[in-house]
Amino acid sequence: MKKNTPIKEIKKDFPVRINKYLADKGFSTRRGGDELIKKGLVYINGKIAVLGDSVNEHDIVTIPKPKKSSYTYYLYHKPVGIVTVGRGPGEKEIKDVTKLPEGVFPIGRLDKDSHGLIILTNDGRVTDRLLNPKYDHEKEYRVILDKPVTHEFMIRLRNGVSLGKNFKTKKADVRRFNSHTIDIVITEGKNRQVRRMCASFNYAVEDLCRIRIMNLELEKLGSNSLKKLTGETLQIFLKSIGL
Repeated sequence: MKKNTPIKEIKKDFPVRINKYLADKGFSTRRGGDELIKKGLVYINGKIAVLGDSVNEHDIVTIPKPKKSSYTYYLYHKPVGIVTVGRGPGEKEIKDVTKLPEGVFPIGRLDKDSHGLIILTNDGRVTDRLLNPKYDHEKEYRVILDKPVTHEFMIRLRNGVSLGKNFKTKKADVRRFNSHTIDIVITEGKNRQVRRMCASFNYAVEDLCRIRIMNLELEKLGSNSLKKLTGETLQIFLKSIGL
């Protein structure tokens, strides 16, 4: 282990699950912490952590810190039918259908039935800074629906939608693309959120594609294709998330 980054101690009741420890420290979300653990990027007392491990008060948690020059970032167009991570029986995930460089993993998820833009990187700092809803980072989706889009439907989506008794979505930017299609911009990422928002008003989603994450756009990137992120576009993205 070289150039490890020690996780600063925080006061809490111990023991605590490693993914919660990483989230409480602000290094990642719990889900993001699980992804780092699956990649073998988290160590407890010098040993590789596994999902479900707990941290005690005097344990030392470290994460290998690549040299800045070794960070790499990609845009990826996930196809329909492919799981982002955590495939089940008979399923394939991103790493099964494309050759990912060593240590590179997806940031966030798209459900199996959706397609579009995902960021892949070996920079674990991106996880919380991009996924935590407190930062209000925009994600844009093009959604084809089973019936014509009405003005009332768009207004309701814009004003926020109750998904269960304890969660209401933030206000969204919604535009009609054509008679059966909308472009919707949200700043959260609940499981199947856009599909659930539409279903609340009896609209079924026939196709959902994520076309933008902040300043990063899918554009003409082909299905199951990778594009290395460099130059000014990368610098704007990193600056916007505080890196």
